[in-house]
Amino acid sequence: MSSVKNAAEISGAASGSGAEDFDEWERVREDGEAPQASEAAPELSVAEAERTEQDAPETFQSVQASALGPVAIDISHDPLASEKLRILGGDTIESCFEIANILHLNRNVQEAAYFYRRAFDLHDKVPTHFPTAPVLLQVSLLCKLKAGENLASEELAELERYCIPFADYIRGMEKAWRQGDYEGAFRQIGNAYEEFHTGEEVDSLTLEVMRRLYGEWLIPQGDRPQKRIPKNIFLYWDANPPPEIEENFRRHREIEGFNVQIFDKERAANWLYQYYGVEARSMFLSARHPAEAADFLRVHVINLLGGWWLDADLRINGPEALKMMAEETAGTALFLTHNNVVHNDFFGSVPNSELLNDCLLSLYRNGYQHSGLYIAYKTGPGIFNRALNRLMHRLVNGMEISTSMRVRDHEAFPVWTEEFDTPYKHNLPSWHAA
Repeated sequence: MSSVKNAAEISGAASGSGAEDFDEWERVREDGEAPQASEAAPELSVAEAERTEQDAPETFQSVQASALGPVAIDISHDPLASEKLRILGGDTIESCFEIANILHLNRNVQEAAYFYRRAFDLHDKVPTHFPTAPVLLQVSLLCKLKAGENLASEELAELERYCIPFADYIRGMEKAWRQGDYEGAFRQIGNAYEEFHTGEEVDSLTLEVMRRLYGEWLIPQGDRPQKRIPKNIFLYWDANPPPEIEENFRRHREIEGFNVQIFDKERAANWLYQYYGVEARSMFLSARHPAEAADFLRVHVINLLGGWWLDADLRINGPEALKMMAEETAGTALFLTHNNVVHNDFFGSVPNSELLNDCLLSLYRNGYQHSGLYIAYKTGPGIFNRALNRLMHRLVNGMEISTSMRVRDHEAFPVWTEEFDTPYKHNLPSWHAA
């Protein structure tokens, strides 16, 4: 019951079409074959998303399309985008933006770059008009990089005049993708991700740069004595678990050597009130979906008690996995999807880790300021990606991080856990619609 399911596929269009790993986009640049398209929600800057949570966009435009000439790129190979162009035309910001998003989601990045740029050229450049001009220019340049095109210095200078962090982000990705300079890329990007919501593509791409630099042990143990992850396993189901979930609970209760605790909604609300107060309980009870509630609970439980979180639709993958959990030496143990989204459906940590403290910060900030945000960004994997990037940014700037951190890649996840058939997913409302 976690918003990590498919969250790796949901990294939006307007400033990134998905948290692609570098190898995937390198293949696109080399042979021109786009990776498989995914379903995704539009990804906007923080300002964009704040606006779209509440208001419909205004119609505005200062440049006549006739001044730009007709659309001069073939998109017939993308039937959905081609049909949108036929219906809407390519003469307004809104139509160009919508067509670009479709192309980007379908990994037709060169064509997406063209339409984002056309929308930018039509824009009146008023900062309060959404999508803003800097966002359109930034994502156009990102798509050009993904397509293997070189960026003109004039384009980057133009973006920098609008938004320095956006320009740092694009220059950083240019260093990574064009020059293989991952250290330079990481320093160039800095904390540009703070201009975006937690969990957007910038977080995943920054994390990929970081892993190219530091490998699996992002924060090594060093010579200091380290606490070990407590042998606790926590699970959650709000109420009335279906038979397959009840059987999974029974299976884990029988594990020897671990303290297994299972929360339902009532127990979770009482526990949050007992140890975090009325504010935490109220925010938990106001969750739009059980997945969001589970996201909120997991960070609080593991940060206070330490141990391993396991989603109710996962199983520990046998005695060998339990042995690895018991012998884990990292203070925080995380796993990634194939495209650098952190799994929050299974992870372990010591109590009071820097990572989970930062996750708590994002949980409450998003809850108060962006209550309507997509769940994967608001409470799910996105807050873990952001926390990792913040910690590493502090580390490279000379600040000490006391908790060691190991981040394993996607191939390790099925070694430790396994999914099983869960018919409830076909009957209950999906968290994607929340």
